Amino acid sequence: MSRIATVICAAVAVAAGGYWLSLSNSNSSNLLVSTAEAQEAEIDTSTVIEMVQGAEDAPVEIIEYASFTCPHCASFHQSAYKQLKKDFIDTGKVKFTYREVYFDRYGLWASMVARCAGPEKFFGLTDVIYEKQSEWTRAGGPAEIVDELRKIGRLAGIDGDQLEACLQDGTKARTLAAWYQENAERDGIQATPSFIVNGKKVDNQSYTDFKKLIEAELGS
Repeated sequence: MSRIATVICAAVAVAAGGYWLSLSNSNSSNLLVSTAEAQEAEIDTSTVIEMVQGAEDAPVEIIEYASFTCPHCASFHQSAYKQLKKDFIDTGKVKFTYREVYFDRYGLWASMVARCAGPEKFFGLTDVIYEKQSEWTRAGGPAEIVDELRKIGRLAGIDGDQLEACLQDGTKARTLAAWYQENAERDGIQATPSFIVNGKKVDNQSYTDFKKLIEAELGS
């Protein structure tokens, strides 16, 4: 089984059950099998909302592929991203799309929390998830990690019942996992953060180099 398929099975198996913390090893194995079988069926990924900032008709389009558990992604969002937003996204020069990468189940859980309140709060939640990454990813086992993610969701004003519904939405988890797989295979994403700038794949780099690249695309 490929790394992507393995991560999808593990992540979805945990997200799909309301009582996942009490699952025995045998039950978990059965759930993994059923999830793998479900993954083979066609999933409609068109229901996944793209998370976008900036003008729709901006001359430069940047797509970021990032994992919520990736330290380099956290570093980018706490530094270069803020400058990118100020200089280019907020000024209408860049349309910025954020696409999640799921290298592990915890990244999927974080994504489900970030998406729980809709596009309006997504980027704000993303900022907090990255800011507190070293806290929630090191909280302990799965139960402790998901509890820390719950805290972030509640701090953002998400109702407790709504938050639980988001975390236990197995259909959404499978759809997000399939969406990630489609994106990663199409754009050749193997590391995070990775970027697509006006259709060209770009590796992570300093903001100075990123700015030069964007200015070149703008012809300035």
